[in-house]
Amino acid sequence: MVKNKKEKLRFGSVGLVATSIDFVLLFVISALGFPAVAANFISTGLAFCFSFFANRHFAFKATNGNAKKQLILFFIVTFIGIWGIQPVIIWVVTSSLDSNMWPSYAILFVAKLCATSVTLVWNYFFYSRVVFKGREAPM
Repeated sequence: MVKNKKEKLRFGSVGLVATSIDFVLLFVISALGFPAVAANFISTGLAFCFSFFANRHFAFKATNGNAKKQLILFFIVTFIGIWGIQPVIIWVVTSSLDSNMWPSYAILFVAKLCATSVTLVWNYFFYSRVVFKGREAPM
């Protein structure tokens, strides 16, 4: 049970750092004159790479597994969350909140927060049970 709590804390830490990398790079690259879509592609791509290696080596300590297989599964799980689950939740939340009572930026913030929370659970569940299931035994 303690190992599981530590693993969840490591997973959360990796997610926080990866999200920070994404946001910082997005704004820096945009400030350098890149179009927003290109800047976002670069920032999310680099954050994704960091996230895979940090989750594999630090959060789940799964260095004994097949890295290529783990990367493919990581990609599938992550992008289902980002491009499948998050848009649906954002749409449901933004459609449910009254735009006469809430400013649009607040509605989007609440929707993104809800979507991120759900994908956080989604990612942990599948990373721990599918992607990195052949983890090393704890020392």
